Amino acid sequence: MNKRLLFYLIAFSGFQVFSQVTMTLEDCDKALQQNNLELLSEQYNVTAAQAAVVQARIWEHPILSADWNAYNPESDIYFDIKHQKTVAIDQLIYLGGKKRNEIKRSCQQAEIASLQLEELLFNLKFQLRRSFYSLYFDTKKNTVLESQISRIENLLTAYEEQAAKGNIALKEVVRLQSLLLDLKNQRFEILEQIVEERKDLALLTGIENPIIPVVNEKLLLEQFQMQLLNVDILVEKGKEKNPEFRIALKDIEAHETAVKFQKSLAVPDVNLGVGYDQASGAFRDEVNMRLSIPLPLWNKNKGNIKIAQAELDQSKTQSELRLLELKSEMQRAFDWWEENRREASGIKPTVYENLEQVNQGVFSNFSKRNISLNEFTDFMESYNSSMLHINERYKQLILSGETLNHLTNTSIF
Repeated sequence: MNKRLLFYLIAFSGFQVFSQVTMTLEDCDKALQQNNLELLSEQYNVTAAQAAVVQARIWEHPILSADWNAYNPESDIYFDIKHQKTVAIDQLIYLGGKKRNEIKRSCQQAEIASLQLEELLFNLKFQLRRSFYSLYFDTKKNTVLESQISRIENLLTAYEEQAAKGNIALKEVVRLQSLLLDLKNQRFEILEQIVEERKDLALLTGIENPIIPVVNEKLLLEQFQMQLLNVDILVEKGKEKNPEFRIALKDIEAHETAVKFQKSLAVPDVNLGVGYDQASGAFRDEVNMRLSIPLPLWNKNKGNIKIAQAELDQSKTQSELRLLELKSEMQRAFDWWEENRREASGIKPTVYENLEQVNQGVFSNFSKRNISLNEFTDFMESYNSSMLHINERYKQLILSGETLNHLTNTSIF
């Protein structure tokens, strides 16, 4: 326990060595889109998918073939091209809608790649908001505990001096030491979260210096306590804009095209061409039409068609599953936000000032021996619990609201 505490204290103090940077959520959003390596990497998939569309539009090269004499035994002449040669050019002609379906399938894959990029940005922004607001409220908790620890350490030093002189019972010193240890343990748990949140923000934004969140808390809390529409309307918004669900729908379209493409492969293609024959044909210098087509006797691509149909049916089932998951997640997020909103709305705006004013008064009265140690420690435990609870409730209110923003892919708050 002590080793872990030492580690996080060193890690936390290490953050202080680097120059800290104050950033709003908008600043962090901008940094994420400019610096996040995962996002930059995913953009190459979009470029590749768009290039595949260009490639799908290209037809096969025509084939040029030629035939000429290598040795004329009658005249004992090598390469006797004056008397006989043939030249032909052939072009593969796709039938059954192959090229159309191939192009359409490539376009759909490009759309899916774009949606996957949008989905990644959508998820990264959600992680960013969670880490940003969690860091803000956890830092406030840490500030409260730091202040309390500093006050009690000063008080404990004075009590230890008085106990050494025999003016105060040792049990009072021990009680203060126990209170101080509890506060340090609580701070350790919060520091552990802060270190993780700062690490996440650094990875998301590409900014190594510790980020200090800048938040208009009053405006933020007012926004996230607005009365919402009902869950059904939120689900409809999610169906329209949630990238994960839109990918599931686009996946169905892509598999429908894949079925058509496999069916078109069962239709044989034609090689069409024209040829010139100098002397070996029925006429001299004749020009002939050329046509070749495979006979579809054995391979009608039935297996691949069944595979594509099975994958289409699977994509439809997965889409239904994703819709059920979206509805369930939306209901759970709405219920959690509603509970946090009720809790937060019961906290009066002046609660911070009132608690701090009473806290200072209790310290002053205890220093003057106007209240007992039991009364002092009881209030300290109550004060610390209240301050941590208030910040946790506000934190959960914002996080639950951001979950609704995330699921609908809109700025509800």
